[in-house]
Parts: sequence; C-alpha cells; structure tokens
Amino acid sequence: MSEGTSTLAELLTEGDVVVLSGAGISTESGIPDYRGPGGTLTRHTPMTYQTFTGDPVARRRYWARSYLGWRAMTRVAPNSGHHAVASLQRRGLVSGIVTQNVDGLHQAGGAGAVVELHGSLRDVVCLDCGDSTPREELDRRLTRANPRFGALPTAINPDGDVELPEEEIDGFQVVGCRACDGGMLKPDVVFFGETVPPERVRECFALVEGARLLLVLGSSLTVMSGRRFVLRAAKLGIPVAIVNQGPTRGDGYAALTIDAPLGTVLPELVRLIDTGAVPTGSPR
Repeated sequence: MSEGTSTLAELLTEGDVVVLSGAGISTESGIPDYRGPGGTLTRHTPMTYQTFTGDPVARRRYWARSYLGWRAMTRVAPNSGHHAVASLQRRGLVSGIVTQNVDGLHQAGGAGAVVELHGSLRDVVCLDCGDSTPREELDRRLTRANPRFGALPTAINPDGDVELPEEEIDGFQVVGCRACDGGMLKPDVVFFGETVPPERVRECFALVEGARLLLVLGSSLTVMSGRRFVLRAAKLGIPVAIVNQGPTRGDGYAALTIDAPLGTVLPELVRLIDTGAVPTGSPR
C-alpha cells in the first residue's frame, strides 16, 4: 500500500466526493483509452461531427464500424475499478459521478445517478427531427439491411467503433430515421468537434461546486471538456486528487496524484475504508 493511497482513503472518508472519470477507468475492461499507453490516437482518428454530417462515405464507414463495435461493447463487463466507485457511492462517500465515457460501464458496475458528459452509445438520435431511439432497435434494422455483412473487426475503440479494412465496408447499407422518414441518425454521443449540451455542463459544474473533493479517475485531462471542472474546483479552493497512469494536464492543480492502475488503487481504497485502516472523518 502506497502512502498516496492511504492519504486518498483518508480524504474519501470525509464524503462529498465527486468523481470525474475518463477512458482510463475502462481500459481494464478491454476498451483502450485515447492517450494512455497504447492509446488509440496512435492508430485511429476519431470521427468528427463535421465529417459525419458532411461526408456520406465517411458516415457509411462509421456506421459499418460502429455496427460491429456496438456488438463488441455489449459483451464488455465492468471491472474492479467501476465496482469500487459504485461501492464508495453506496457507502455515501461519493455524492456524484461525472464520466467522459460513453460505454455505460459505471452503471453496469452498480453506480447510480451518473452524468454522462459525452452522452451514451445506448441511444441514437435523429439530427433532423430530434427523435431518440434505443441502439438495440437500430442494431436490428441494420442487421436486416445488411444480412450478409460478416466483417471481422481487428480492434475496438473507446468511441464505440472498431478498426476495419476499407474493402470490408463496401456495400454496407445505412438506414435513416423512421419518425421523419429518412433523417440522419447519429449515436447520442458528443463527437470530436461537437459541443456538450450546455444544460449538461451546468449540471456537472453544480456537482463540482458542491463537492468537498474532486476525484479524477483515468483521464489525461488533455481536452477542456473535462479539464474545466478541475479548473473550477481549483478556483473555488476545492481539493483535487488524480489517479491516472501517466501525467495529466491537471497535475499542477492537484493536492494529490497517484500514478497507478485504477483496478489496483480503487479496490484498495474500499478495503482500507471497510477495514477501518483509516480513521473515518479524520481531519485533513
């Protein structure tokens, strides 16, 4: 047990902790992150909103890859880090969870009231009429439209699509919105180049502003989408703790940083708290 882990466990016992999680918490479930060791940005350019809406060929490519990626995602299970966060929430120590992930693994691991900053792969939205439908429904429609599509993906990406040879995509048929007869469908997630809905950002800021501690888990904080919450906490004098593999752009604002796998650190925190190895409510 490291001194940092013991210190963090002591901080957690005081409660009112808001968690901000990133792709790093899901790597031990088999979903790679963007910028960590072996991150997908070294081999994969994520889809941008502008390309998705403006290029029909790129959109077909995305849906072919996402069709297979969704099926792979449904087989991914939450890991010990997700379960540990849910345990801390059940114990009344974590008062809010904001995740930058779109995989739904916090909820699958038992957490509730999770704010999904970048949306969720579980839903599909029509960009023309705004209708929202479950991803399972779209999956059935794509299966009927592509009965002979049997491509084999080579690697899954954190945004829910997969690596796929270009020749495997030829002939894939995209379907449109049923509610408005052909509108453009998109996963209800925030693509690169797209803005997070303002009301969602306000909800996250409110959680952070009411926290006693902001705990960042598995995020490099490279993009402002997540880093702004660290900046707000620092401005208000709310302590920030970061657990991540590798440095982050929030380290300079953190009172405590731990560079270690989340699947090791988070269960250890729960164990320390449950066994009374740290004094509950001890002063900082």
